Amino acid sequence: MAEDRSYKTSSGMTIKEVYEPSDVKRGGSESPGAYPFTRGIHAKMYRGKLWTMRQYAGFGSAAETNARYHFLLRQGITGLSVAFDLPTQMGRDPDHHLSRGEVGRVGVSISTIDDMDRLFQGIKLEDVSISMTINATASTLLAFLIVLAERRGVPLTALRGTTQNDILKEYIARGTYIYPPRHGMRLVTDIFSYCAKNVPNWNTISVSGYHIREAGSTAVEEVAFTLADGIAYVDAALKRGLQVDEFAPRVAFFFNCHNNFLEEVAKFRAARRMWARIMKERFGAQDARSLMLRFHTQTAGSSLTAQQPLNNVVRTTVQAMAAVLGGTQSLHTNGFDEALGLPTEESAQLALRTQQIIAEESGVAASADPLGGSYMIESLTDGIEAEAWRRIEKIDSLGGMLSAIEQRYPQGEIESSAYEAQRSVEQGASVVVGVNRYCESATSEPPSVLKIDPKGEGDQIAKLAAYKAARDGEKASAALRHLESLARSDAELMTSIVECVRASCTLGEISDTLRGVFGEHKEL
Repeated sequence: MAEDRSYKTSSGMTIKEVYEPSDVKRGGSESPGAYPFTRGIHAKMYRGKLWTMRQYAGFGSAAETNARYHFLLRQGITGLSVAFDLPTQMGRDPDHHLSRGEVGRVGVSISTIDDMDRLFQGIKLEDVSISMTINATASTLLAFLIVLAERRGVPLTALRGTTQNDILKEYIARGTYIYPPRHGMRLVTDIFSYCAKNVPNWNTISVSGYHIREAGSTAVEEVAFTLADGIAYVDAALKRGLQVDEFAPRVAFFFNCHNNFLEEVAKFRAARRMWARIMKERFGAQDARSLMLRFHTQTAGSSLTAQQPLNNVVRTTVQAMAAVLGGTQSLHTNGFDEALGLPTEESAQLALRTQQIIAEESGVAASADPLGGSYMIESLTDGIEAEAWRRIEKIDSLGGMLSAIEQRYPQGEIESSAYEAQRSVEQGASVVVGVNRYCESATSEPPSVLKIDPKGEGDQIAKLAAYKAARDGEKASAALRHLESLARSDAELMTSIVECVRASCTLGEISDTLRGVFGEHKEL
């Protein structure tokens, strides 16, 4: 007989039949906005300002994605979130042979400053927060945005947004890396240094647990491995000579929100408390902003099902509500059709309306940490924290996260958790409505899905050729040679990458220059 998992969280913690005051160890008596920020980083939370409502979007050409952004802005979105295609993520221009068939497929194709200009046509950079889900090539995409701001006369101090720039989770869970880990870390910290001096209101990293969870981790592992990545980035920045309070206030986080509602609320509270203590006790940060775990949340893509896809509306609503009750600063809600294809305008609009209804109609935004003091929530918060500390101590014993990745510790833990979760679904111990219970005997008509025009790839290649033909080729080559020479030293590279973009170098050219010096990472 299959194990009954109904009374356990995703992390394997047993749920008691009833919780009593004796189940609460820490008490959680501090107020929202006070260290260690268990109850939220702001005293008033959403009474002061609602979370930023984002919809992750990107497909085809820059012009096509720009049209979707204008549609979303008309629907009331308050922050843009850019999805890039795989060639862009991997540092390949659309004319590279490895880009064939992938240009514009799972995100927008961006290889030049002109592409970036088309992406934000008619959008004032100073008026909207821009999140870019990009990692190995984060420095180049940020350089495109910086040079675009210069072209438009927008001061860099007015740019607001985030580059994900979290290369460690690529080695752990996702795989869109280019360079070996230690060179990847160098680029991450170079962005820290450059932005501290030049783009002070830009969030230089979004340390991402989202993809760790999508790969199959538990909630506890998501917290532990994400915070351990954060520790590694702070360590690396300090070794590069930066002062902790110089860069830490612009470090942000990105979490998944899954189906176990109460565990997810507790997860966010535990992560906030842990990060505050890490920054204060481990790194000696003095600025209160350095202690605050500010985070974006996306509902769980891996929880969406192709079977009975309208059920995904309910899943996403439950997950979004947990993120709000957990105190998120920014939120993306998935479209119900994303198990079948990229979201259509209809599903993207409904996903945004889900956030707006939670904000405007549910009443949960009226009070900071409304579930604080619940015996169950406080007990789960304590339990998640204790288990996450245990894993961070294990990572420390292995020499830190970089060394732990090289020894495949987090990868192995995630693989084991993913296997157990899938086995539980297949054995019926974990119920997925419409998949292993309450199934339909007849296949219903699937919703219409977004189609990507295949001729878009040829169009992008043609635009790239015209771009190269119109530029000063010697000026571009000189900028790339300078970047190469700096890469062979210990110099900060972000300034040179910006110069390459000013000289009309392409994403692929910049990435290939660094490949020539750093090499490429190969998974063992």
